[in-house]
Amino acid sequence: MKAKFCTYIAMILLMVLGVSCSDDFLEDKKQYKYYDAEFFKSEERVNWYVNNLYFDFFDGYKTPTAVVVGSFTTTQTSYTEEIGGISAMINPNITLENAQDGSGYYGKTLVENPANDPYNRIRDCNVMLERIDVDGANLDQTFRDQIKGQMYYLRAIQYFDLMRTFGGVPIITAVQTPSKDDPSIKIPRATVTELVKQITDDLDLAASLLPRKWSATDYGRFTKGAALAQKARVLLTYASPLFNKSWDSSTERWDAALAAGLAAETELTAAGHGLYGNSASDWEKMFYVNDNAFHPEAITVKLLASSSTVAPSLQSNNSWERSIRLASQGGQGSGGVKAPKGMIDLFPMSNGKRPTTANNYDPFLFFKDRDPRFYRTFGFSGSYWSYNNSLPTAAATTVWAYRWSTNAGNGVAFSMGNDVSSPAFIRKMSSPLVSNSANFQVSGTDIMEYRFAELVLNIAECYAAKGEIGNTIAYLAKIRKRVGIAATDNYGIGTLADKYAALEACLYERRVELAYEGKRFWDVQRWMLYSDDASINDATNTKLGIPVINGTQRIGNYLHYKNGTSPSGTDPLAAARASISVNPDAADFQTQINALAAFYTNNFELRSPPTPMDNVSSVATPILWRSNYYIMGLNQSALVGNPWLTQTIGWKDGNGAAGTYNYQE
Repeated sequence: MKAKFCTYIAMILLMVLGVSCSDDFLEDKKQYKYYDAEFFKSEERVNWYVNNLYFDFFDGYKTPTAVVVGSFTTTQTSYTEEIGGISAMINPNITLENAQDGSGYYGKTLVENPANDPYNRIRDCNVMLERIDVDGANLDQTFRDQIKGQMYYLRAIQYFDLMRTFGGVPIITAVQTPSKDDPSIKIPRATVTELVKQITDDLDLAASLLPRKWSATDYGRFTKGAALAQKARVLLTYASPLFNKSWDSSTERWDAALAAGLAAETELTAAGHGLYGNSASDWEKMFYVNDNAFHPEAITVKLLASSSTVAPSLQSNNSWERSIRLASQGGQGSGGVKAPKGMIDLFPMSNGKRPTTANNYDPFLFFKDRDPRFYRTFGFSGSYWSYNNSLPTAAATTVWAYRWSTNAGNGVAFSMGNDVSSPAFIRKMSSPLVSNSANFQVSGTDIMEYRFAELVLNIAECYAAKGEIGNTIAYLAKIRKRVGIAATDNYGIGTLADKYAALEACLYERRVELAYEGKRFWDVQRWMLYSDDASINDATNTKLGIPVINGTQRIGNYLHYKNGTSPSGTDPLAAARASISVNPDAADFQTQINALAAFYTNNFELRSPPTPMDNVSSVATPILWRSNYYIMGLNQSALVGNPWLTQTIGWKDGNGAAGTYNYQE
């Protein structure tokens, strides 16, 4: 099916509250004790163990912009065009190259009281794989197979995120006893090729052991189709320029990634998966209708709780809803997430064409004639955005976020209290059913970590890299047809001259379809799109015709009332805007858009905020990503704990010597 790593609240309650007596499962795990043979003879206890691993891997996954299993940080998203704000990795005033600057994701050595680090999670998988068929030989074979399938999947995705972060890392597939002196556990860093083989072997084993579908009570666990889809994702990454110096001269890796993608598509289709719905309205609904139950679009899904009745420490709710809601929405939103101008200007026109002057795009009236997904991804002043299951007639469901001068331009006030320095703000993956009580905090909207649409786009990209333009267009067309873009001129894609144009079209479509789903950073990384750099075999921007990101800024603008001033407590447009609301599901949507465009033209202008969206000490600052950041160096802690490991090229080891590990070999 399409389930993923979900952590049910019920599972957490079972693990935390239901285990006591002499077999204190969590305490045993905390102390890293070996479990006695009796432990693995019980299906109930084995399930506790597996459920706790799901928890360790995915408890932090509460917003779709988060990436990297175990930690689920959102910082990578902030390195892309999707969200503004200068941080160390893209700050031109900072150079990171020393061991103390390396990523801490690798973790430390195994200790008696281990942290929830990658190799401790891998060790937990290895424990179960070694013990289940020995100590648990009395258990049902199907049960054991399904347990092992989940362990292989979990181990694979952990190694995949280590690979995407560090390149090659030591491959550990057996339980090791922590020791500073045992030479047998001093495993060197594998090559990326060796690591990819390990990951795909694990996923093949997972696919052979996991069911096509689980029962409703086990929905959210990994399936055969999920394992095959994950393999396709891994092989796509391996075929991409970051790890593949021959990406443009050999199709061997692209062939393998394509075969894996098509195999996953066949299996998932047989299991009832596919692109959800056949309209833009369905596209919006698919993000909130998957309430802990089978959803055709979701290949892997993090299930979240919509109840506040469990103890607060055990709740696992979607925090995205709260972060994107405006302050005016019941007085409970956190202020919203402003969209950089580049994202507003990104989406196609309604006919699928790129938003250019030649195609009648007006950056000021940015909401006119746009791709149907635009209105489901962004909100803007005058747009309908529901909560509490309210109807479009409810005045509070139309949001306004403009400002006006209060005394000859020296002060400003904000409509509905919404101080948003962008004419558009993110609304994708929000639910009209969610309650605004408790600051929108209790949202059970599940997160689809891997959607069927991504698999379709993966396949399209493989075809593009192979120069099969017709198949590329056919798969891209599936994405656009689903949301109602007309078939004219290949659904607006046009004629793709060569494989480079086809690859650019695929990466463009990913930016639109998968916006704010935690995927953009990995696409930028594997295609090395910050800038071209011959020293790391990088000329992809030039070849694909994609502008570099380095040197650009995420730009914000206030929507400002241009016709004079008004006292701070008196909204000059309160009466005039009362009849205006834009709802893409309304029968007279186009009439609403035209009315809003006239309202904007008559009343607003764009003004730069006093503090730029991308700034250092309030000074406008362009992005600068340095090439050694694509693959992170091991930090000082990892190198001290594992002194036999070599540092990555582009980074210095603990002694200040240049790293020698080459992730492209």
